[in-house]
Amino acid sequence: MSDSAPLNQIDYLMIGHITSDLQPDGSNKLGGTVSFSGLTAQRLGHEVGVVTSHAGDLDLSALSRLSLVNKRSDTTTTFRNIPAPDGRVQYCFQRARPLTIEDVPAQWRNPAIVHLGPVISEIESDLFTGFPDSLLCLTPQGFLRGCDQKSLVNFRDWSEKADLLPKADAVVLSLEDLRNDEALVEEFASLCKLLVITENRNGSRVYWNQEMRRFPAPSRNLVEDTGAGDIFAACFFHRLDATRDPWEAARFAVELSANSVTRYYLDSIPTGAEIEHARLQVN
Repeated sequence: MSDSAPLNQIDYLMIGHITSDLQPDGSNKLGGTVSFSGLTAQRLGHEVGVVTSHAGDLDLSALSRLSLVNKRSDTTTTFRNIPAPDGRVQYCFQRARPLTIEDVPAQWRNPAIVHLGPVISEIESDLFTGFPDSLLCLTPQGFLRGCDQKSLVNFRDWSEKADLLPKADAVVLSLEDLRNDEALVEEFASLCKLLVITENRNGSRVYWNQEMRRFPAPSRNLVEDTGAGDIFAACFFHRLDATRDPWEAARFAVELSANSVTRYYLDSIPTGAEIEHARLQVN
């Protein structure tokens, strides 16, 4: 969508890079938090807007149900993910340009939910204060990534975490994002109003109001888990906005993200039947 085209009214705003994920056979698939979380939020009934940056030659047909504003870049953020025994090895070969509050159209400054979903530190800090009337949600994994000279993605400390984490109403990230470091988990929990740590097949834990609760995941046959954390996050933020109950939101999100690992890539987005079943399970 060009910047001058009419914009749809939205109630769920995603901000972050759409990515091009290199596959073993040399092909590419769309990825990034904005893709998985955005499609999930749309399936949950939201009108979703995405503010992103990528090159003009990217095929976005899989995201046709979302309203996109692209701040054109010469490059598209490009990853390669290689499965490994302890998670995955990740490379980032290209990056699109950063995103700021000035990139968000005026018509999109007051949605019910704002979801900041960086994948490689592309979100500027002014976005944390640009939506005072929205539920500000964050998946900060991209702030914990740096690249070496060979494009290998490595963990890095987020220097602004003490300033920016308290500004978010809800934060979701994985135990893997924090290198399975329980001291880091406790540090993040101390800085967040509401923190969710996802733990793959072990479900999730929620830190809220000086309490921590665990939510086990139902057993599913793993086919592919790319995007499962992003699907969890969108489901959690959606249910949190509807109920203001993090415990219920976690039960809902665990159920739907568990189902997602039984399908490949963007086919893992929850179905209408799965969403209805999850709603009945938590009510």
